[in-house]
Amino acid sequence: MSTETTASVSTHILDTSIGRPAEGVAISLSARTGLHGEWAALGGSATDADGRCKDLPALPEGTTHVRLDFETETYFEKKQAEAQQDAPRVRDSGAFFPEVTITFAVNPGEHYHVPLLLNPFGYSVYRGS
Repeated sequence: MSTETTASVSTHILDTSIGRPAEGVAISLSARTGLHGEWAALGGSATDADGRCKDLPALPEGTTHVRLDFETETYFEKKQAEAQQDAPRVRDSGAFFPEVTITFAVNPGEHYHVPLLLNPFGYSVYRGS
């Protein structure tokens, strides 16, 4: 939750290749103060059955930039294995992008919801509400 001196972040993932939430994607959160500050790993979580990550760590006071790292390769490998139980192997790799990193600027007192639209060969991200 944001306060007057800190920002807050939430995210969710939609797998656009199947039109459903992406469950079980590991997400790491890092923050820094200033454009050239050192990144500090704050922790992480994983998406729930609704593709949401509701328990990301709080941002420290003074945070100006945030980085979300999404571990997508494991998610797509699992999806591919599930899909191929009853079908022949279609492709060699589960995902073209094994990870997705999103970096964005924040202001104190604001909440940032950053949804990721994901498929095995592309992704899109935007500031949500």
